[in-house]
Amino acid sequence: MSEHNSSQEQLRYSTILYWGSRSGLTISVIAFLAYVFGLLPAYVPVEQLPNLWHLPVKAYLAATHTPIGWNWLGLAGHGDFASLIGIAWLSSCSLLCLLAIIPIYNARRDRVFATICIVEIAVLLLAASGILTAHH
Repeated sequence: MSEHNSSQEQLRYSTILYWGSRSGLTISVIAFLAYVFGLLPAYVPVEQLPNLWHLPVKAYLAATHTPIGWNWLGLAGHGDFASLIGIAWLSSCSLLCLLAIIPIYNARRDRVFATICIVEIAVLLLAASGILTAHH
């Protein structure tokens, strides 16, 4: 479909997704390079990793005292967690795209599509909240 055949909401959605994905990838790469080159301190020292990689996730988390859920945000200043900022940004891009097209649907009085966007946003936020995650 050419740009001339694209709807206003398709163009807005794709533009936000394009720039969101590019910026998220850039953030991840910069954070990873900062980690590799020692510009950011590591939470788990690199020399310890070979002794930890074989562990099951729960044992790894316990051995490294790594927080779970959104608690990683408190460690975003460490190189091994900084690239998660880019990943979190990438995973939020569809939410931003949906938020951006709701006004277009509302202006057209297209309540069905506006409602679908709102429901999708609610589902994404619920999933990201961790409320449904089973903690054992």
